Amino acid sequence: MMDTVLIANRGEIALRILRACRSLGLKTVAAYSEADAGLRHVQLADHRICIGPASAASSYLDAQRLIVAAELTGAQAIHPGYGFLSESAAFARAVEDAGLIFIGPPSEVIALMGDKVNAKRAMLDAGVPCVPGTPQQLPQELDQVQAIANDIGYPLIVKAVGGGGGRGMRIVRDQADLAQAVQLTREEAQRYFGNAGVYLERYLEHPRHIEIQVLADAHGNALWLGERDCSVQRRNQKLIEESPAPGIDRATIADLGQRCASACLRIAYRGAGTFEFLYEDGQFYFIEMNTRVQVEHPVTELVTGVDIVEEQLRVAMGLPLSVRQDQIRIQGHAIECRLNAEHPWKFTPSPGVVRSWTPPGGPGIRVESHLYAGYEVPPHYDSLVAKLLAHGASREQAMARMSTALAEIDVTGIDTNAPLHAILMQEPDFRAGGVDIHYLERRLAQGLGKENAT
Repeated sequence: MMDTVLIANRGEIALRILRACRSLGLKTVAAYSEADAGLRHVQLADHRICIGPASAASSYLDAQRLIVAAELTGAQAIHPGYGFLSESAAFARAVEDAGLIFIGPPSEVIALMGDKVNAKRAMLDAGVPCVPGTPQQLPQELDQVQAIANDIGYPLIVKAVGGGGGRGMRIVRDQADLAQAVQLTREEAQRYFGNAGVYLERYLEHPRHIEIQVLADAHGNALWLGERDCSVQRRNQKLIEESPAPGIDRATIADLGQRCASACLRIAYRGAGTFEFLYEDGQFYFIEMNTRVQVEHPVTELVTGVDIVEEQLRVAMGLPLSVRQDQIRIQGHAIECRLNAEHPWKFTPSPGVVRSWTPPGGPGIRVESHLYAGYEVPPHYDSLVAKLLAHGASREQAMARMSTALAEIDVTGIDTNAPLHAILMQEPDFRAGGVDIHYLERRLAQGLGKENAT
């Protein structure tokens, strides 16, 4: 039985989870740090409990505090959102061991897909195409590493087995740089992920980043909800996502989506998840699976009409998915711009007090944000402060609506990257569709927005 959910996160995703809980008649507990006492979801929750100081390590990343908070407030389940402990197999296992419900896949599945080497092996077994690379962690002996690299072929990318968030990876273009790249990546992997294991993959020069959204329950149902193109990135961090992906054959996408749904059944997946791929020269290559709700999940919600967070909760309650694969239809086009509290050209963080906040509106516009006038954006967490989405009957209409919405945004007291998004909506290459993952950094190096960088 589950009637109360502890929300183990902050910001816009915490508010999103609270709303989904209310739509299902579930009570909520807001677990918040001292820096987040004024957040809207904290004020709206049925119960609230402070879990520690502003430091994430002493609050949102402290598994034991979160479990005790759930027990003290009578919550039977914990929703981790994204980031923080959302993909921690150890946290999921601790929640399970405490007799609580972890709103996500089982801990053993998180562990499987969190190890990039084992995940790749599982996907190959399930018939999901993967980037050529090593089937296991690299050995310590340099001569063996060099032999493996030669078999795969250069250029290569060294990746952390437990990596994510754009960290723990280095490009290697020839053997002379291999040893240092492997050593530095091992050190970074140990520092960030507590696991020094690394592996090698072929480095694709101009790929797009395409992902498949999946849902699965405990009743033998698994389905895919279309794809998202997340290729507009800076330093491996996504800035713009859209669905459907421009210029890719729908039959090819359908075949890939079905393979992903079948893989979910094979690994006994439950809840929401995302298969991430690189796409180059008409070929898809699996790179990782995110075993949580994605930042960009509203893009898929707009084109399918499926409430992904609500489906997560239904699965955690032991219910079957509310939709079938044959009911999924992609309607129109959706685009999401991530608004970060940072200088739009220098990319320096911009914490501070929000003096005014007027979000845009109009047909097809959706805003996910926890901002309000008087809110102080803290320096302790990720800089994401809002997600602006536009939906239209066509990609062209969605882009036009997004441009209008970006022009309407009124936020003072902090800088945001809205001006960068406004320029990107007018960029010829982006408007044509199909840019690769290096597009934005390439344009920035060419001087995009330079005249505004004051």
